[in-house]
Amino acid sequence: MSIAPVEQDEVVGQPVPEHDRPWITLVWNDPVNLMTYVTYVFQTYFGYSREKATRLMLDVHHKGRAVVATGSKDEMEQHTEALQGYGLWATFQKDD
Repeated sequence: MSIAPVEQDEVVGQPVPEHDRPWITLVWNDPVNLMTYVTYVFQTYFGYSREKATRLMLDVHHKGRAVVATGSKDEMEQHTEALQGYGLWATFQKDD
């Protein structure tokens, strides 16, 4: 009988400590930007493929928002400011 190893940072049944939770950057739907422009921004700024950028744009359009990046607070703050510079409605927060 073989038991799968437990990842070092995995603790079953315990919540993830607040400082270990990643941050996310969200882009929200708005009535101003065209879907093609949002796709263009995702491709240009993040370097995402056309397929990934389109999928994220469709999430923004249909679901009202999309998580476009995950990482440290500083990185997500930089992404948020950059996306706002492109005219997108972007925010960042701790991941739930």
